[in-house]
Amino acid sequence: MTPHCTKLARLFGAVLLTAVSAAACAEMPTVTDRSPDRAADRHAPDRHGLIVIGHRGASGYRPEHTLESYRLAIRMGADFIEPDLVATRDGVLVARHENEISGTTDVVAHPEFASRRVTKTIDGVAVTGWFTEDFTLAELKTLRAKERIPAIRPANTRFDGMYQIPTFAEVVRLAQRESRGGRRIGIYPETKHPTYFAHEGRRIDGTPIATSLGAKLIETLVTEGFTDPRRVYIQSFEIENLIELKTRVMPRAGVDLPLVQLYEDFQSRRPYDLAYHVARGDDLGAIYGDLNQQIEGGLGANTRYADFATEPALRWMKGHYASGVGPSKSSLLPRLALDPKVDADGDGKAELGTRNTGVVHPMLAWALKVGLVVHPYTVRAEEAFLSQGPNGIAQTALAEAVQLYGLGVQGFFIDQPDIGVAARDIFLDLHRPLRER
Repeated sequence: MTPHCTKLARLFGAVLLTAVSAAACAEMPTVTDRSPDRAADRHAPDRHGLIVIGHRGASGYRPEHTLESYRLAIRMGADFIEPDLVATRDGVLVARHENEISGTTDVVAHPEFASRRVTKTIDGVAVTGWFTEDFTLAELKTLRAKERIPAIRPANTRFDGMYQIPTFAEVVRLAQRESRGGRRIGIYPETKHPTYFAHEGRRIDGTPIATSLGAKLIETLVTEGFTDPRRVYIQSFEIENLIELKTRVMPRAGVDLPLVQLYEDFQSRRPYDLAYHVARGDDLGAIYGDLNQQIEGGLGANTRYADFATEPALRWMKGHYASGVGPSKSSLLPRLALDPKVDADGDGKAELGTRNTGVVHPMLAWALKVGLVVHPYTVRAEEAFLSQGPNGIAQTALAEAVQLYGLGVQGFFIDQPDIGVAARDIFLDLHRPLRER
């Protein structure tokens, strides 16, 4: 066996050991098997700016948006941990996938909160349940988290009822505590439904929420002393709140942190803030400046995310507020549906339902050309989230992650951060000069 092959064999062996370690630590509610020194050693080599983002923590192994999920992501080697942020009735930011919490907490089992079940319209969609803006932080702390997708991740349900809902400040403090031995953990927060919280939303008693998630986010980072731009990305699917952060909120606070524009499906979806302002007949020029001139036909009711994925729009974003973009992997690498679905992992359930077309959306090249970092979402290991390659071979999450690095992205969101770290190691080893192997 050549030295090169021997090196790769050792790498793939390490991947297997990583997977075994992940399965083993999933048996324990508290992670103690990954020492900070080993984590620091793993991050000592030059990573060439490539990062691994723990999507809602290590949500493939723990209920998402819990301190234990974030802690596990860090121990597995994630460079950044990602909290989705919503606000409580008393204006505290907490980490939840959505402001509706019946799917991620045990609120249904609390009779004292039964009367707070209500139907609200969130981003134009009627949603029935319990909402963070109708609870004080003290009340939310009496609830416990549960697995959001138990049918797909039944192993995570063993942790249901064990963990509290963390505040954003608690997540930041965790990152600070875990940053030691030369390793520095970053935070990648997302403002969820900022137009709803700032303009449209009302509490159960009918009073306006009127809360700027961006202002609260920056206030928390400043209070916690976590304002190093190398350790923070702020992301949103909406545009207005990112412009507000860049032009008003951050300058007032004396900070300048990188902002990332997220994209939903290019063809069918549009930023909700734009839909809101168009429906109201608001002055779009006053809100978005001359972004209107970069969009074919101008901003309007028919504008979709695809219109913001063109080279002129990306160049404008880079010049006015954005440091990066976060497209979905299925928009970046378009897929075709498989009928019937395929049982790729041999577990008796046919769940793999798509095949990549072989096309890479030109947004990737345009974004890199204008100097934006590209962080796609979301790599997940379960068969239902995977796809076939154009040649019909089923991909694993590891193969998908290596492919994304190979296409030129600088990082990605992943539910199993250990797989992301292994993929980066493999990718960098494959691109190391032969004389260094």
